[in-house]
Amino acid sequence: MTLLNTPGSSGPRPGLRSFAAVILAFSLVTVGIVPSQARAAKSKAHKEATDPREMQAREAYAAGSYKEALDIYTRLYAEKLHPTYLRNIGRCYQNLGEPDRAISSFREYLRKAKNLPADERAEVEGYIGEMEELQKKNAAAAAPTRPLPQAAPPVEPSPPPSLVQPRPMATAEQSAPANAESPFYKRAWFWALVGGVVVAGTVGGLWAGGAFSAKSNNGCPNGTLCVGP
Repeated sequence: MTLLNTPGSSGPRPGLRSFAAVILAFSLVTVGIVPSQARAAKSKAHKEATDPREMQAREAYAAGSYKEALDIYTRLYAEKLHPTYLRNIGRCYQNLGEPDRAISSFREYLRKAKNLPADERAEVEGYIGEMEELQKKNAAAAAPTRPLPQAAPPVEPSPPPSLVQPRPMATAEQSAPANAESPFYKRAWFWALVGGVVVAGTVGGLWAGGAFSAKSNNGCPNGTLCVGP
């Protein structure tokens, strides 16, 4: 049983002194334990945040090995789903010259990153603008170029036709070929033959009529008229 000090006595009672000592000791122990636990938790979170692969990815990115850095950041995002990896993935695609995938990663980062500062949001939107310009350039380069229409060569005017003197009309005989045979009735031998036949016929008739005998039947020379005996 704790004895209490009598009234009028000086100094704290012995029971109160023991209780105060216990409270002080408990406070000192509590104050020492809480910072230790906080430091341990912070150290654990720091170790989880600084994955060795992150350093490897940053080194690859700084060396220009964007494909290697992209592979590492892709695996880290698949494991931890932290939106910062989406930004890093977009930067890798940006340096690899793949605007479609870069824009997709940047927009997904802006959608998932909560309470993003205005300056950082503006920076990422600037990256998106750069990639959209690259998209337009790639589309223009891939479009087929149409050949320019060539102007038709000038047509030289044809010379005026030269004057031709009219030729005189040819007659029927002139128009006939030189080597064409004329009709037989126009030949000289035909008419000579006809004349000979006529002469022969006439002579034959006269001969038959006795025109060439010395005297006629009445005693007169042939072809004369005798009067009287």
